Amino acid sequence: MFDKIFEFEQALAEYTGAPYAVMTDCCTHALELCFRLKQVKRVRFTSYTYLSIPMLMHKLGIEYELVPEKWTGEYRFYGTDIWDSARRVERGMYQAGQMQCLSFGYGKPLHLGHGGAILVDNAETHKQLSQMRYDGRDLTISPWEQQNSFRVGYHYKPAIEDAELGLEKLATLDQQPKYHHYPDLREISIHD
Repeated sequence: MFDKIFEFEQALAEYTGAPYAVMTDCCTHALELCFRLKQVKRVRFTSYTYLSIPMLMHKLGIEYELVPEKWTGEYRFYGTDIWDSARRVERGMYQAGQMQCLSFGYGKPLHLGHGGAILVDNAETHKQLSQMRYDGRDLTISPWEQQNSFRVGYHYKPAIEDAELGLEKLATLDQQPKYHHYPDLREISIHD
């Protein structure tokens, strides 16, 4: 049932040079899973990003500082090995020892309409993130009722149709435009 998701993850990993890829329903949720797994408490990141990022920090109770750093394609969450690579999907882009989160939303290099992924090189991290994104399930066990132990998970599962479309579009990705820039979030107010 999940073969297309596994196939897309393997193709994406090969394309980017990452040992593993974990597909999710969006990049913000991919980032959330990484922050939860790493139990991040404080972080610094660029003020030139999308609104969902500081809102994610509020949701998770992570203290953050915005820094006026412009970037192209991806940026790092300082003090972590987590990257927001929402605007970058390139052949061989993976950086060893990092967690790079991709977006497949509108206007992104691999535009599927929605969806995301996490690139990693650690087998245990891959396993944990894979289960976290799908309600704590081990997708190699079917039916799910046969799994008798679950780590807390989240309903951030990718759509099989997105994996199928991703396989098609990955074949022509090298011909697509790559970058878009965000406004400076220090210029706006975010409140409850």
